[in-house]
Amino acid sequence: MILDLSVRRQIYIEDCEVCCKPIEVDCSVEDGEIAAFRAKTLE
Repeated sequence: MILDLSVRRQIYIEDCEVCCKPIEVDCSVEDGEIAAFRAKTLE
């Protein structure tokens, strides 16, 4: 999983590389570092 640290808040859905189930990714960035990260399956 690659995160763009130039974006302050990201919420997107990505398929798992192993099982292909959808994963919701929620990430926030402060001062170029990850401040919060959450990933949950949608099934």
